Amino acid sequence: MIVGSPAPPPLPVVFTGGERGAWRVLRIAEVIGESLAPVAHLAVDEGAAAFAQVAAPSIERAWSLRGVTGHARYAERRERTALDAVSAPLGRTEATCAALIPIRKSAAWWALAQDERRAIFEERSHHIADTLKYLPAVARRLHHGRELGEPFDFLTWFEYAPEHAAAFEEMVAMLRTREEWRWVDREVDIRLIRD
Repeated sequence: MIVGSPAPPPLPVVFTGGERGAWRVLRIAEVIGESLAPVAHLAVDEGAAAFAQVAAPSIERAWSLRGVTGHARYAERRERTALDAVSAPLGRTEATCAALIPIRKSAAWWALAQDERRAIFEERSHHIADTLKYLPAVARRLHHGRELGEPFDFLTWFEYAPEHAAAFEEMVAMLRTREEWRWVDREVDIRLIRD
């Protein structure tokens, strides 16, 4: 017997920095490692066709980052249930602020066994447990890029209303103090507002 609904199929997503896009870039900051080229706008395109567009040359594009949604790698059933109960959808009209935070973890992180990474992620860093209180004010979606050969392992996308900006900053600052973040060797923080 199947319990719960099946996971949605993976969704290809491309984040393109350039002169066009629905999101105006407020700032791009390198947190660890090399930054990305400055751009005025960010476009977020979903679906297989978006991946095909990345291959086409364009003077309007400074960079493109590809990722695919997937299963929650480190969440257990009870955590997944708790997250699903308080997660907000993307695209809410009041959520005019956004952040794209591409992250790459070190080779040492990926050399660890799955259970070792899970222990760092949740048992010691409390990534899920400590971020639940920021939902549903902050909507989020994780995109995996490692298996695509992209320069970042994860593309983390967040949307929130202006009145929740302080809570978002608090959440990000808290996560960056945890053991899990010691394994990050490249991180860029891109803040945006809907144009």
